[in-house]
Amino acid sequence: MQQKHYALENIRNIGLIAHIDAGKTTVTERILFYTGIVHQMGEVHEGTATMDWMVQEKERGITITSAAITCFWKDNRINIIDTPGHVDFTVEVERSLRVLDGAVVIFCGVGGVEPQSETVWHQADRYHVPRIAFINKLDRVGSDFDYTVKTIRTKLQPNAFPVQLPIIYQDEFIGIISLVNQNAYIYDQDDMGLEFSTVSLDDERISPELIENVAERRTKLIEKLAEFDEVLLQKYIDEEEITEEDIDESLRKVTLSCEFVPILCGAALRNRGIQPLIDAIVRYLPSPIDVPEVNGVDPRTGEEKKIKVDEALPFSSLAFKIQVNPYVGKLTYLRAYSGKINKGDHVLNVNTGKKERITRIMHMHANKSVNVDCIRAGEISAVAGLNETVSGDSITALHNPMLLERINFADPVMSIAIEPKTKDDQENLKDTLPRLLEEDPTYIITEDKDTGQTLIYGMGELHLDILVDRLKREFKISVNVGKPRVNYKETIISEADGEVKLERNIGGHGQFAKVKLHIEPYSIKLEDSKHRILIENKSSEEEIPKDFIQAVKSGILESALSGPLTGNRMENIKVLITGGSFNPVDSSEIAFKIAGSMAFSQALQHAKFALLEPIMNITIITPEVYMGNVINDLNSRRGKILEVKDKDSIKILSGLVPLSETFGYTTALRSASQGRASYSMEFKEYEMVPENISNQIINKMRGY
Repeated sequence: MQQKHYALENIRNIGLIAHIDAGKTTVTERILFYTGIVHQMGEVHEGTATMDWMVQEKERGITITSAAITCFWKDNRINIIDTPGHVDFTVEVERSLRVLDGAVVIFCGVGGVEPQSETVWHQADRYHVPRIAFINKLDRVGSDFDYTVKTIRTKLQPNAFPVQLPIIYQDEFIGIISLVNQNAYIYDQDDMGLEFSTVSLDDERISPELIENVAERRTKLIEKLAEFDEVLLQKYIDEEEITEEDIDESLRKVTLSCEFVPILCGAALRNRGIQPLIDAIVRYLPSPIDVPEVNGVDPRTGEEKKIKVDEALPFSSLAFKIQVNPYVGKLTYLRAYSGKINKGDHVLNVNTGKKERITRIMHMHANKSVNVDCIRAGEISAVAGLNETVSGDSITALHNPMLLERINFADPVMSIAIEPKTKDDQENLKDTLPRLLEEDPTYIITEDKDTGQTLIYGMGELHLDILVDRLKREFKISVNVGKPRVNYKETIISEADGEVKLERNIGGHGQFAKVKLHIEPYSIKLEDSKHRILIENKSSEEEIPKDFIQAVKSGILESALSGPLTGNRMENIKVLITGGSFNPVDSSEIAFKIAGSMAFSQALQHAKFALLEPIMNITIITPEVYMGNVINDLNSRRGKILEVKDKDSIKILSGLVPLSETFGYTTALRSASQGRASYSMEFKEYEMVPENISNQIINKMRGY
């Protein structure tokens, strides 16, 4: 298929991110309709949404996997990724933001900033992604535009400012007013949102109070922009006329720099405010040439290089998502940063060093695709043929290897045990689980040495439930499933020393190594350490040569994977390599690795231990009359309330609760509130388990 070539400045790679149930997928459906990609708008609650194509998504009415789609608006190509809002699938947001240039953050006009809103916002901060905010659901009873703006400013970004205001007429949301051009857009009473009228501010449906508010807010908008834009500031000081073009140009500049966030409004389910949102995406969010150059490393020399978005340069891209498509098999989603690659070309997987051939290139429309001939710099496309590639791999031209920064994934907090029912199921399970791991690297699969069961670790109950459901439905594998178990971790609460002298004969060769260690508690969060174990070498070159230090560290880290209390991984420990000795003839890396592991284990025998458990942020929305019941129930689960907010007759409770105490909480909350309260949770951190509870957990896990 001959594809139209869009200039880089006319491409937008954006994501829609938000808390669950804020309306991301509904907004996406409307964008697709108004850009002509679909001719009938699907609905999440009816299971007909284009972007929620998985059976599990249709049944639950939520987004589980990020879906990509390409649409076109006023001679611009927009690549959209609709991401999940549920905390269990936060990896989908993480890897999408890693490759996107801009984002639309959607907020519920009733709930304001909710827990997962904060999480995805901070993920976008980490990747320096420019964004615009869209306050949705302003047609709902209890919606409050100004309240939501206030929560965005206080919790997320003080320099977030409305560029639109909602028009409320006879208690109904009927349109929006642009503070940029001072036009009012009123939607006609049809169901499609295709027709809307542009009216002046003297229209009878616009109250005098709103007109006054528009003038005041527009002035404040200009003053705020002038704080970041010297050109606009000078015009403001000189009392020159500030035009629509001046404001638009300034908004784009400060949005791209992440100093400012424009706030728009609408009601996606009622088809209102979507066309101006698409205009804002094109107008204010970056093209591939507006974002900073990407950092890369030449694996041949170790030299760091900047990758410029230029089609004339050698091809470089990042594989950010794997999907097993029911129609075309394994698909690899690539974000191309430079160069161009054609269908049939060979590419290099820099991480594995293997050469692979791209057999198909597609522009994706959720689970459907359109074949194209090539993928160019700045584009996001799916390709077939990369069978040895996993999420985070760098895919480049054969002659120009360039290693891009990998995507970091959070640790799982829960596990289940599964057993295949038949021998055929057992064989199929061995073949299938690696495929699912390719799609979602936050799953970890191990085998219980005592029972022989397969243990699957995931981000929460729903995350694990989806995997089991897919095993049964898609792959026809029958399994017995155990109850979910919390993923505890272990640490030490006292200092200790360990010393091991290894003298062995391994494979006919003498092996010698001596290692002395000191271990102590370490409370600082190591964001960049997978094991959260800090190892420092305090020994001299005469005691342990530098060549063997890495082997000692490997032995320590390997030993820390299984703690003495429950067999779970150890964390928050500082290890000092204080000394040792070597033999010029018999010392080797394997000897020092074994000695390091044994010395660490010996030190642990003299230390005091503690169990760590995952703690969740929890937000509960309940009518005031049931607040006492809700708080009492949470207290009984070792939870604590940190903040209580009022919103009309509703109470919004924010607090902390151990993950282990939340099993069955949905049913308990319904019972405590007669079904009128709701809650959401997200992982916060690991904390020490109280000693009495810890003893119960350890005894239970040991089978006492």
